[in-house]
Amino acid sequence: MIKEVQIKVLPVVAANNQELKKAVENEFGIGSGSINALRIIKKSIDARSHTIYVNLTLRLFINENPPEHEYIETVFRNVENGRQVVIVGAGPGGLFAALKLLELGQKPVIVERGKDVHTRKTDIAAISRTDTVNPESNYCFGEGGAGAYSDGKLYTRSKKRGNTDSILNLFCQHGADASILFDSHPHIGTDKLPRVIENIRKTIIEHGGEIHFETKMTGLILQKDTVEGITAVTQSGLELEFRGPVILATGHSARDIYRYLFSSNIEIQAKDIAVGCRLEHPSHTIDCIQYHSGAGRGKYLPAAEYSFVTQVENRGVYSFCMCPGGFVVPAASGPEQIVVNGMSPSGRNSQWSNSGMVVETHVEDVAKSDADMNNPLLLMEFQCELEKQCWIAGNMHQTAPAQRMTDFVNNRLSFDLAPSSYSPGLISSPLHFWMPPFITKRLQAGFRYFGSRAHGFLSNQATVIAVETRTSTPVRILRDSESLQHVRLKGLFPCGEGAGYAGGIVSAAVDGQRCAESVSRTFI
Repeated sequence: MIKEVQIKVLPVVAANNQELKKAVENEFGIGSGSINALRIIKKSIDARSHTIYVNLTLRLFINENPPEHEYIETVFRNVENGRQVVIVGAGPGGLFAALKLLELGQKPVIVERGKDVHTRKTDIAAISRTDTVNPESNYCFGEGGAGAYSDGKLYTRSKKRGNTDSILNLFCQHGADASILFDSHPHIGTDKLPRVIENIRKTIIEHGGEIHFETKMTGLILQKDTVEGITAVTQSGLELEFRGPVILATGHSARDIYRYLFSSNIEIQAKDIAVGCRLEHPSHTIDCIQYHSGAGRGKYLPAAEYSFVTQVENRGVYSFCMCPGGFVVPAASGPEQIVVNGMSPSGRNSQWSNSGMVVETHVEDVAKSDADMNNPLLLMEFQCELEKQCWIAGNMHQTAPAQRMTDFVNNRLSFDLAPSSYSPGLISSPLHFWMPPFITKRLQAGFRYFGSRAHGFLSNQATVIAVETRTSTPVRILRDSESLQHVRLKGLFPCGEGAGYAGGIVSAAVDGQRCAESVSRTFI
């Protein structure tokens, strides 16, 4: 017999399978030894009171053996001779579009400007070690996209747009831990996600698809208002053409693509973004706050997470991409930029926890004229300028400008800085002075409010690190809501986070699947 139950247990019980079985037997009157196996369906931590519990939904196999895999396996077809579909970008949107095309019998041909996920590590390390940013291979560009080396969080609210369960199952099929199927905030970890991405690539190639690394799209091949493929150039300068309908899944930092679309009069529009900083605390501090204990989290609880949001002068101020037990990383994608982001390894076991702390930023916050209001690249150019200012404030290196949290709130320069996970190093800087006031004043008010809600959060042991600008794309590539094709150009399917239709790994992957399904319906 298979039975599903819900139970609340102490963390020490949830961490031990035998103890958990005993608790279930006692709670539901099941005979001792009758449960052959139990599978966790959902898991969340209830830390609202001083006694912390783990809420579990369990599937019990009573006098019955469980299936071999916890995930549902997808069967892929050989598409070597299938109709070709060009995919620009090997981030989650592009990779999961390719997997869906394999299911549907069409041949994905991925064109990726960056390097494969393994080789990419060397270029990422060089940002910290030699202050060198490779504009084609960095935290933003390369196989796996921005998520591959900046965390691997799989939590999304975009469940109405597609089947998120299928995404998680595909991750498990390619080597991710089955815990992502039931954790309330699933997370693979930046130390494990690259191997999963390599396995996805292997599936694509083994079934007849293609992936071309270090090959950058330079333009669309147009026949009147129909896209018939793309032009591209390799790192060695070889010019290529790839023919077929195009899924454009570039990610949110492909600024050259946005400029190309704008100069070619292809319909795009400015999209609101959020801008701010990375806020880093000792992880023990966050554990003590969230778990209501001076001792921190103890042995059986994960590094604590938080989520804060408020409104200040009609703009949202909120935490973003919280990385418990993680690191702050340099995420510039070109020269003369400083951009910071966060990541966590699977164990979430570093001595720091960080999150983006950002302010909603609209066109009217930045525009200085009517022409600015109608400029679809306005917020992108604002990002560029702020990242350059940050680089100048960082002594024109990747050393990030920073300020102790209480000093920032009180407009004081920090004479020294707390230890940090940011490997290129920090430099004390008056962020409140040179960052845009419409951002800093709202952040200061937000920090005061968050500190009033969580005692100990507003602290000079925390560090404000500039600047977080890549929360989402600043441009939306306009598409039809039904066909997912561009509003004018047939055969062009703007996809994922870079097109303005997703925000994170899972939602981008879902959008990739939807675009692949639409291509398959439209081009049979």
